[in-house]
Amino acid sequence: MQDAKTEALANLLRRKFGLSIKRILVVGCGSGTEASMLQKLLAADVVGIDIDSGFEVALTPGLDLRVGDARDLQFDAGSFDLVYSYHVLEHVPDYERALAEMRRVLSKGGHFCIGTPNRSRVVGYLGSKDATLMDKISWNRADWKARLRGRFRNEYGAHAGFTKGELQSALEAAFGSAQDVSLDYYREVYSRHRHLINGIAASGLSRWVFPALYFVGPKEGTAL
Repeated sequence: MQDAKTEALANLLRRKFGLSIKRILVVGCGSGTEASMLQKLLAADVVGIDIDSGFEVALTPGLDLRVGDARDLQFDAGSFDLVYSYHVLEHVPDYERALAEMRRVLSKGGHFCIGTPNRSRVVGYLGSKDATLMDKISWNRADWKARLRGRFRNEYGAHAGFTKGELQSALEAAFGSAQDVSLDYYREVYSRHRHLINGIAASGLSRWVFPALYFVGPKEGTAL
């Protein structure tokens, strides 16, 4: 199983930051593909949790998938070097509690990598590889209906995500600091279109064009 987005984030963590990672927690692991890829790409032991048990990958030594709640992580404090969560936080009621739990299970010197949809986006879902064109049109139409009604927020059931400011503030409150790596991520995923990505960023349009946001950072009191 391959996923270019997971590979891009793994590359950022390995090359850009040179992190030494031995044990990873994937919060909201879905089918288990992300967890399996991270195990291979970062050569680390990986535990993945999800609220549902629809795992589709075979368990191997060093890969553990289990049912769990992001707001009540059943692990000792300081158990992981990296907490990874990709497009999950927007689905979690009381997401501040989930972030506090993620911080608790991080070791001293541990880091997080968290991505969510960008609530300021004009169009979303373009990179959804398992969706049809009609699916993407339908989802964007629903988003804009929610915007016009003033209900484009996670608490109203919309797949809204967070604005950059909202997400950064929440992460800084939980972990102490947070670095926006969205531009690095898009350069990695769409390397063939790097000039276009750079142009979007230089123009200031990334605030509305980038469909998702990605942040990394250390647990408070440690250096990135």
